[in-house]
Amino acid sequence: MSKLPNFLTRFVDPSQVGTLWSVLSQVPGGGRIMGRLIGRLAPYTGTIKPEVLELAPGRARVRMHDRRYLRNHLNSVHAIALMNLGEAVTGVAMLASLPPNTRGIPVRLSMDYVKKARGTITGTCQCEVIATNQPQELDVVGELTDESGDVVSRITARWKIGPS
Repeated sequence: MSKLPNFLTRFVDPSQVGTLWSVLSQVPGGGRIMGRLIGRLAPYTGTIKPEVLELAPGRARVRMHDRRYLRNHLNSVHAIALMNLGEAVTGVAMLASLPPNTRGIPVRLSMDYVKKARGTITGTCQCEVIATNQPQELDVVGELTDESGDVVSRITARWKIGPS
């Protein structure tokens, strides 16, 4: 899966993330494909190789497998890799929650690091479903947990949304 099929790349549109997931979630490996498409939208996010596990209006779960290049000198997942996953999970939850003709961009990110992160990390986010594309800012909160279910960090992302 080193290269995405050309017909999929034309669907890489933030406003279509929910529609695309409804198709890919039915396909074997669809979560990894969706993660690759997210990496096309936001190339830096692609460096953590996200895998979408769940996506619905107001909810997302995204997983990041532990890899050597994501680790720090303490042999745990690097803080910025965790921030990257946190931005990704809040981002797809937010995008899946927007009405048509709306776009969003994070304008502030903050993260609390609760414990060292090791192993596969899963980000979960629940946010409100947005009814209007009127300009506004919203705080979206997500949690990152390790394989045992322990919270390793919490992210708060402030998203500025408005008409596209």
